[in-house]
Amino acid sequence: MAAKRKQPRWWIAVSILIVGLFSLLGKLQIGPVINSTSTDEQTAQKDVPDHNIPARQAGTIRIATFNIQVFGTSKLENPTVIRRLASLIRQFDLVAIQEIRSVDQTVIPQFVNLVNENGDHYQYLLGDRLGRTSSKEQYAFFYRASLMEPIYGSVYNIEDRQDRIHREPLIGTFRIRDAGGKEPFQFTLINIHTDPDEAEWEVAQTAEVYRFVKSYNQDEDDVIVLGDLNVAAPKLTPLTEIPLLRSVIGSTPTNTARNAQYDHILVDHQNTLEFTGRAGVLDMASFLKVSDQEALELSDHQPVWAEFYTDERRGPEQIASPFDERTVR
Repeated sequence: MAAKRKQPRWWIAVSILIVGLFSLLGKLQIGPVINSTSTDEQTAQKDVPDHNIPARQAGTIRIATFNIQVFGTSKLENPTVIRRLASLIRQFDLVAIQEIRSVDQTVIPQFVNLVNENGDHYQYLLGDRLGRTSSKEQYAFFYRASLMEPIYGSVYNIEDRQDRIHREPLIGTFRIRDAGGKEPFQFTLINIHTDPDEAEWEVAQTAEVYRFVKSYNQDEDDVIVLGDLNVAAPKLTPLTEIPLLRSVIGSTPTNTARNAQYDHILVDHQNTLEFTGRAGVLDMASFLKVSDQEALELSDHQPVWAEFYTDERRGPEQIASPFDERTVR
């Protein structure tokens, strides 16, 4: 039998070097550090961008709508849930909130204080408690006060003397503080949560509210409808019959289960030239890196957002950046 040929010794040294190198890399963290502190403590310290929200363009703001399902003391008293909700709010410059159920009127100021604990400066506007039954709801606007301000006297709930809508929309007009020497973008929001049992009827009533708001302040050309309308885009017809008023999210599902569409931001593409064309649905489970069940503990709705330039843009023959299926999700 022939003697075995000796193997060169150099590969042993190389193997040891490689193992040592991987051992060292295993102790290094690139990006957010994950250590023994909880995920929520990390989230409170720093919100980590995710592919759900692309890098912000200079000179823009992001407006969102978010139905925080049955928002009240139970969510506020759950440290995990409330910190995750605060992290979501911080991704946007203004958020229209629906389904605040709490009788305790300290819930919203406590929540905004938590949102601001990392140095942000959000303020809030809270509507009346509304509803035909003992289960009342409120709307709210959370907004980054360093970037924008509400116009004095512009915030009100629609007066619905004929009781055509379960929860009358909350209206508010805001103006950008500094547009870099240009005319600041001013816009009016219609925050709406339709009743799911009468959603199509209430969508038609919302179209009438839109026309009223436009006629009430004829100098305001940027009127945006946003909220939980409880219908998919094809059933927005009473609103989309208004020339060039369109939902910016196309056919994308907006519920946390990702199988239905309820929430919308509707923009007038003829007049609101400030819309950049970028919009989407923030997938909470993906963004927060939690399970679908944990995301459902926050809400059965996902936040829906759209991006706008901070300066006024006018031009009778121009059309705002159109939505298509390539819009960022």
